[in-house]
Amino acid sequence: MVLKLLNYTEIKTKITSIFAFLLTAAYIFYAGKPINWRLTLIFFISMFVFDLTTTAINNYIDSKTNHQNLGFKRGTALLIIYVLFGISAGAGLYLAYLTDVVVLLLGAVCFLCGVFYTFGPVPISRMPLGEIFSGVFYGVLIPLILLYVNMPRGTYLTLKPGWETISLNINVMPVVTILLLAVAPACTTANIMLANNICDVDKDIAVMRYTLPYYLGRKPALYLFAALYYIPYAAVVLLVCLKVISPICLITLLTLVMVQKNINEFFKLQDKEKTFICSIKNYIIIMAFLTLTIFISGLF
Repeated sequence: MVLKLLNYTEIKTKITSIFAFLLTAAYIFYAGKPINWRLTLIFFISMFVFDLTTTAINNYIDSKTNHQNLGFKRGTALLIIYVLFGISAGAGLYLAYLTDVVVLLLGAVCFLCGVFYTFGPVPISRMPLGEIFSGVFYGVLIPLILLYVNMPRGTYLTLKPGWETISLNINVMPVVTILLLAVAPACTTANIMLANNICDVDKDIAVMRYTLPYYLGRKPALYLFAALYYIPYAAVVLLVCLKVISPICLITLLTLVMVQKNINEFFKLQDKEKTFICSIKNYIIIMAFLTLTIFISGLF
């Protein structure tokens, strides 16, 4: 039963949310700020369980056309989605209750993106927007919410809603810091989606699923695939120059050799079984080294 559930929710693909979480936690440690373990744990539960939920929804909807075996009867599979969604939503609402309306709004955006990725009259997965939404969802919103609940109030933004006026104050440089920190998880996550869509472009067209590679063409899509791996390295250099992270993090640049090797392999052949794994390898290489070097910097 447990193994079926883990397969249904594709537990092995959850590195994207976990690594984005760990990267942000490492940065909080490096910044010398105390971690609010209560809020952090509640956020992790909501984030992780909702990641499981979106995958379950995706598989449930797709199984109507590709006839994949979900491991459960359809009624049971749907019930699992409701239970997971309830747990995630409950934890998210509790986190918003303990914090403020900003967390509520950011959480609502996450839930809407996740649900309508494969659900609705025009699912995001059937448009050339999957890479953008996955990159923003995992790469930007996870770090933003985790930092927001752990940093002092007003560090990034202040929202004061009212019946007559709504006041929003944004501290530009701290927000820019978040965006630069989010470049690595956003780009590498988007590239997992892009690699998947490049491999499946012909099959997707057959089921009227027109993803980004369909509109770009295979060769431009491959060039974008490569570029999305180079951008995080530029962001690391910029973060060091701005003294947001330590020069120790420049060690991450050495991983470009391994990443380039995987890029070259994917350029030669785009196959779901043989070379799609290159995008997973590159994600782990970049995120693991950056997270580790930021954490090590905090020790000094």
